[in-house]
Amino acid sequence: MLSNFVRLSNGYFWYFAVLGLAMPFLAVFLEGRGFNSRQIGELLAIFTATKIVGPSFWAFFADKTGKQLVVIQVASTLAMISFFGLFFVDGYWPIAIVLALFSLFWTGMLPQLEVLTLHSMRKSAKFYARIRLWGSLGFIALAVLSGEVIASQGSETFVLLGLVVLIGLWLSTLLMRDKRGRAPSEPDTSSMLTPLMSRNFILFFVAGLLLQVSFGPYYSFFALYIRDLGHPSYAVGLLIGVSVVVEVATFILAGRIFKRFSVYHLLIFSFLSTALRWLLMGLWGEHMALLVFTQLIHAASYALYHSASMQFIQHHFRENQQNRAQALYISGVYGVGGAIGAYAAGLLWLDGDGLTQTHIAAAITALLAGIISLAMNKKQLES
Repeated sequence: MLSNFVRLSNGYFWYFAVLGLAMPFLAVFLEGRGFNSRQIGELLAIFTATKIVGPSFWAFFADKTGKQLVVIQVASTLAMISFFGLFFVDGYWPIAIVLALFSLFWTGMLPQLEVLTLHSMRKSAKFYARIRLWGSLGFIALAVLSGEVIASQGSETFVLLGLVVLIGLWLSTLLMRDKRGRAPSEPDTSSMLTPLMSRNFILFFVAGLLLQVSFGPYYSFFALYIRDLGHPSYAVGLLIGVSVVVEVATFILAGRIFKRFSVYHLLIFSFLSTALRWLLMGLWGEHMALLVFTQLIHAASYALYHSASMQFIQHHFRENQQNRAQALYISGVYGVGGAIGAYAAGLLWLDGDGLTQTHIAAAITALLAGIISLAMNKKQLES
């Protein structure tokens, strides 16, 4: 009999395996279909912008029906079916529509999975981190494997790899169990106003959005960035592997970290270290040793930030608000911020000629996020 810990870890593994394929190599696939950097940026912005709608759309049904796990299973099924369309379509708008539909279903799963996991593990930072690290392992497995396969077999293998991983994700959702037995309830939208309008939440939200904007060049063009700087094809998987190893280590140590440092200080550290990361990548990316160092910073710019954000949301919102709070966070921070970042990176990249200025702009954006986060009320955050 599989434990709930194993079932949830399996779901995270396959969910983030999809991201391990899409984040570095979707741009490579689109370039292989003949699109330039501006068109790639636009398509990635459309792909990311569905996070604005998808999480809230699925959160509504989860709140309305009380059948959170069913929502996760339906979303995974529709994501798998829609991705299959990439085998049959070509051209800007057909691909844009297929990617948008796929992302609408796939991204809508994550807030529900996060809430299900946090409740199942009794909101324990230690157990959540141990489950979440399996997502990091899924990410690294697909990033490394996909880099080798696509380099040897061509960019079109992206679609086949994606379908295989999505079948794995779909099967993992069928194994999950929800033991809470929560009854359907009417969404309590009025009660969200006070926490949403608080100074701390607004600052947290804006800073997080800017951080995701700064990730635009990394999420959109990292594989092309490595190629254009003359590094070997296997370097993409290697460098992503380094970032995910430190990410996994951070998730494992998250419980100890949160005992020693406050959410306030961890958020600020994440923003400022990310600014340094993008600056180094923009100015000295031709040096492999320095690129390895920038990937080590991923421990702060992603793992620490994500863990601290989950703790902030759990602390800031009541239990009956968690679905909608997670959906708002994913929609606004990752959806709006990611879409703006992808579109801006596409405009600045100039088919590789704008590599340096794009990363400098990203560094300035992350620095601004850090400055904004300094204005948060530390005492109120930890009360």
